[in-house]
Amino acid sequence: MKQPFFIFILTLCVFLTSTSANYLDKETADRIRKNVDSIIAKDLNSKQLIFSKDEQKTIQPASLTKIMTATLALESGRMNDVVTITKEMIRVEPTKANLRVGEKFYLRDLVKAAMVMSANDAAMAIGVYLGDGNVDHFVQKMNQKAKQLGMNNTHFTNPCGFDIGNHYSTAWDLMKLSEYAIKNSAFNEMAKLKRHDFRSLNTRRSYAAYTHNRLLNNYKYAVGIKTGFTQKAGPCLIARAKKDNKDILVVMLNSEHRWKDIRVIFEDVMPEVTDSKTKSEPQMIKSSKPSKHAHTHSKKRSSKTVA
Repeated sequence: MKQPFFIFILTLCVFLTSTSANYLDKETADRIRKNVDSIIAKDLNSKQLIFSKDEQKTIQPASLTKIMTATLALESGRMNDVVTITKEMIRVEPTKANLRVGEKFYLRDLVKAAMVMSANDAAMAIGVYLGDGNVDHFVQKMNQKAKQLGMNNTHFTNPCGFDIGNHYSTAWDLMKLSEYAIKNSAFNEMAKLKRHDFRSLNTRRSYAAYTHNRLLNNYKYAVGIKTGFTQKAGPCLIARAKKDNKDILVVMLNSEHRWKDIRVIFEDVMPEVTDSKTKSEPQMIKSSKPSKHAHTHSKKRSSKTVA
């Protein structure tokens, strides 16, 4: 008698889980699966995983890296420090804010520039400054923090997101990082900025940092978080949207149609009007997990752009 009872309880749990959130229908899920290397979506309020594919696959995270860079800066307690720009800080590739050697900025403005417009010179300036003049020391802090957060399949080599050496992560780990980062209200304020205006403290030169996150300009429930792109990583996105009792966080790695697909996910999970159409059976898209050291990529690309 115990076995039938156990099967009944298990079946009931599966049913309750599948009906506690709106999942993508099979046709939509299959299409998104073809468009992305790795994805994970979660309802932060219910703590329910609502959609995933290859979430443990190791892939270059591009500028999603800057979430860790910004987090360490926020936790340093030095956001009001004044940073003097050096040659090392600006010896990076686009995207850049075009900071100039000798200019002085509040650290908080550099962090916002790194988060909002994904400025690599700003991110490198953060790394060099908080590494006490040595960016490698800051990278050590990044990896230490990743270990503390349980990001077991992540390794950073730089604060910008360049594809240098063994710089990699997974959608699963980046979800952990994002969930941690958004506990900080100051991070959330930066993550949803469409623009940040700032100026050099000594030259008074003005700067304007504009977001690459299209959702912030055309989807009213969007509240962040970060875009990313390199030739190797492909288009990446960590997006968050909040509506009523839903708080949805999505990590997408190498997504060829990230802007279209993220809208589909959000609008499916958080529809404007409850409709009565019948959906196909909900699906959780999964695939086998590779070895933790297997660095797999669908396409081979160069590594020159980080945004």
